[in-house]
Amino acid sequence: MQEKIIITSDSTTDLGEELIAQYGIKILPLKVVLGDKTYADGVDITPDMIYAHYAEKGELPQTAAPNLAECIDFFGALVNDGYTVIHFTISSEMSSSCSNAVIAAQEFENVYVVDTRNLSTGGGLLVVSACEMAQKGMTAEEIVSQSRELADRVSASFIVDDLTFLYKGGRCSALAALGANLLKLKPCIEVSGGKMDVSRKYRGKFEKVLLQYIADQVGDGSRIVADHVFVTHAGCDDEICQMCAEEVRKLVPVKQIRITRAGCTISSHCGKNTLGVLFIRK
Repeated sequence: MQEKIIITSDSTTDLGEELIAQYGIKILPLKVVLGDKTYADGVDITPDMIYAHYAEKGELPQTAAPNLAECIDFFGALVNDGYTVIHFTISSEMSSSCSNAVIAAQEFENVYVVDTRNLSTGGGLLVVSACEMAQKGMTAEEIVSQSRELADRVSASFIVDDLTFLYKGGRCSALAALGANLLKLKPCIEVSGGKMDVSRKYRGKFEKVLLQYIADQVGDGSRIVADHVFVTHAGCDDEICQMCAEEVRKLVPVKQIRITRAGCTISSHCGKNTLGVLFIRK
């Protein structure tokens, strides 16, 4: 009898409602603490609510991983429905979401946890790939094994237009933020080894920098698996997102290029006008 597999992830994979519905993915939300209230990422709070709160009060939210009890309840409900669960989390280097899920999974025989070693649609790429593997009839063990191998080939990076949120969140110094903003520097934040770091810095207007960034990341397209490419942003204008998607199409014959918006967890750390092109390398 074939396994009844369901693919799940925490809320940091930023796939958007359409893809989540298309593949039947179940989402375990992180918590977002804003002011004196606690919300569920993507359920009862949006990034625009965070930006509005910051504009009014100058206060950023705190984010927290699902706790052990929440993980057990989430997995337990699916297992009771007869599912084998494969759960994807944000990099274990960035959050306790992974470790809590791993501990919770030990309560069940048929729950597997995959550390994406990534964030946002970097992890989302693995989730979509896993869903397609499941549709092909692969076993849970095969999907988990291949997903962990793919994790090392995900290319995830973002251009940050304004360092205010990174500075306010304690992720860059005041001097670095001031210097970058005065010089119109736009850092490229890249995920490597499960951690975020600045890979290079661009200078100039956001739109011009994005075109150079895409050329640097995509190159001639020969190293990209063209099945799925994401343009993921944290509140950029639609014209900018479409421009970036078209620029990618010029460089590589992508089968599916999707524009998605980053959720509350990513947006609260990077701020508005952050955009990345994410894909899997050959």
